[in-house]
Amino acid sequence: MATLIRKLAIHRISFLRPFEKQRLEAALDAGAELSSLSFSAMERIVGRLIRSRAWDPALLLRRAEEDARFLEARGARYLSFADPEYPPLLREIHDPPYGLFVRGAALPNGGPSIAIVGTRSATGRGASLASIFGRDAALAGLPVVSGLARGIDAAAHRGALAARARDSRAAPTVAVLPVGVDSVYPPSHRPLAAAILEGGGCLLSEYPTGEGPMTWRFPERNRVIAGMARATLVVEAPDPSGALITAHHALDEGRDVCIALGTLGGPMNAGADRLASEGAATLSSLDELLREWGFSIKSSGKAAPGGVSPDRAGESRGDEAIFLARALRDELGLGE
Repeated sequence: MATLIRKLAIHRISFLRPFEKQRLEAALDAGAELSSLSFSAMERIVGRLIRSRAWDPALLLRRAEEDARFLEARGARYLSFADPEYPPLLREIHDPPYGLFVRGAALPNGGPSIAIVGTRSATGRGASLASIFGRDAALAGLPVVSGLARGIDAAAHRGALAARARDSRAAPTVAVLPVGVDSVYPPSHRPLAAAILEGGGCLLSEYPTGEGPMTWRFPERNRVIAGMARATLVVEAPDPSGALITAHHALDEGRDVCIALGTLGGPMNAGADRLASEGAATLSSLDELLREWGFSIKSSGKAAPGGVSPDRAGESRGDEAIFLARALRDELGLGE
């Protein structure tokens, strides 16, 4: 417990970068005491001058104890950089989080995952496509990573949940939050967050409890979404857009970036159109990416065109109509 509290305290030092927190942790492992560490000593450990002078180790340790109690009470956990459950691909980015707070099932680390992102102001077609891509990814065994935002993110999560509801072999979905895991953003998506937990997925954040949705946390969150995934699929995105930030993070890390063909030229898609014009691959269905990776949608029968088994081919058309209707209800703020 003492080691966990120390890590949680280091995590809360807001003026240190993730790699600097790792340096500080190494120094404390070597015998230094956080409770008595001076500001000048910390500057020597991290190797730079620090402008902030807000340094109260006793307060940090008290807050860390509160974090530890929250984790225990909610059945949540903290993953340090060295933890086996820490996403392997996320470790590879140039600024991986020092640690992660997780609620729900264990993170799926057995294979690649896909990030599905897009605008909050999704069109009905964009939301429908995001749901279908999310469903097909989950059926193929690819965990779906997104940001729980309105529009495309929510539709992708719901598509993966629909796949889990009809096939227990389908992969789960992971929501990366711009707030602490003690809350949900946007608050209207608490039912969706609960469904993700009930459906074997998880909520994840690099922010401690009590941290709210500050503006800079959204692009920070987006680097985690891109960092966890082998590919980022942009379904619908204007210019500028948070989804484009996620795509650029993926490109910077040498990951695949794909664009949904079905929304090209649409009214909310100028940013994704530009990515396509710059060479990003366009997908008419997830099968195209899956074939490149050597995956196929899980099925007991032979796959039909579009990646759905013959016994589900007719069902998929009904699913699309259902997803579209739900997406339109969500965008209009209507109930079920």
